[in-house]
Amino acid sequence: MTLSAVAVLVLALISAIIVALGLWAYGTANRLDRLHVRADLSWQALDAALARRAVVGRGIAASTPVAEGRRLAALADRAERADRAERESAENALSAALAAVDTERLRPQLVAELADAEARVLIARRFHNDAVRDTLALRSRRPVRWLHLGGTAPLPNYFEIAERTDPAAASGLLLDETRTSARVVLFDHEGRVLLLRGHDPTTPDVHFWFTVGGAVEVGETLRAAAVREVGEETGLPVAPEQLCGPMWRRVAVFPFNGELIRSEELFFALQTPAFEPGDGGFTDLERRMSLEHRWFAEGEIRDLQRHGEAVFPQDLADLLGEARDVAVRRVEPEVRAIR
Repeated sequence: MTLSAVAVLVLALISAIIVALGLWAYGTANRLDRLHVRADLSWQALDAALARRAVVGRGIAASTPVAEGRRLAALADRAERADRAERESAENALSAALAAVDTERLRPQLVAELADAEARVLIARRFHNDAVRDTLALRSRRPVRWLHLGGTAPLPNYFEIAERTDPAAASGLLLDETRTSARVVLFDHEGRVLLLRGHDPTTPDVHFWFTVGGAVEVGETLRAAAVREVGEETGLPVAPEQLCGPMWRRVAVFPFNGELIRSEELFFALQTPAFEPGDGGFTDLERRMSLEHRWFAEGEIRDLQRHGEAVFPQDLADLLGEARDVAVRRVEPEVRAIR
């Protein structure tokens, strides 16, 4: 092998090393950028969850004795307005105050809102700290520091506050595992939707309207559960292929029958000729809820809500057009979150 050939080989090896190093640096810099974006977005989500908890705290303050309520409201205001450097101490003070609230004196809806708010803070904080951990782990590597691949982006910070491992248990209520439910927005050919009205067996004075559907049983598919629930709650026989969807997903925490339920609801759409719903398939629990049926036009649902009656999902009147379109056109939409 001649000297020139050796020189060419060495130069080729050096070039390959430089290219490989450049590609690694470029890929690492891009990865760092994505990690910083992830950390920023996770902080925004955590900030929103903390702000919602502060709002719930002020709502609870209005339902507690004056002195305790003023202190709780002041702590919620301080936590919401604190800058990043003081946020941890302010949020910890609010956490301690909320933990000391006697939830027996609160309305079940407020207890549910508190449990939901604290659960969201817990989840958002863990996502944020995971993002911070991954970012710091990469930025702390020597080659990354030597080559300044992190650029001028500031290092993200962990957010450490005391948390309840089970917010609902701390509130004196049982929070089950997430219950998955299949629900059906059932239309007739005039565009009216069928709703049921009932009450919590433990609070018979509080009524609410809701769509057909219920919990998915063990070993049951979502679509099979929707078919079964339509049959049980209305008496209408439905084939699985008649259902369109799921189209919506709703997650909620609410008190019911002495328990605190964390529910994930997925909604199908179905159009059928008008019929008189039956109650022959009601379960014992549904009979204790004193269920009744009624067909509603969009405007009638809005009238219900204007008169203070609860309808779930909350935005149903605004969503009916979308659901009818799914049912009539028989499209398979992407599932999206609703309230």
